[in-house]
Amino acid sequence: MKIFTAYVEFDPETKLYVGIVPGIPGAHTQAKSLDELQKNLKEVVTLCLEEDKIPAKELPRFVGLQQIQIGL
Repeated sequence: MKIFTAYVEFDPETKLYVGIVPGIPGAHTQAKSLDELQKNLKEVVTLCLEEDKIPAKELPRFVGLQQIQIGL
């Protein structure tokens, strides 16, 4: 079993949660709730890994998040 880290945002325009798993091409989805988003992310990551046959040693590894401040 492998644990992946997803980046999740809420889009106020569409009122949907959007999730991506960095490092896995095509691993992104959206949903009306966080529970639904987690289910969708599990499904899309599984499909991406099955389709692309990515070797375990090449799977992305979560390192961390960085915040930057800019003056607007």
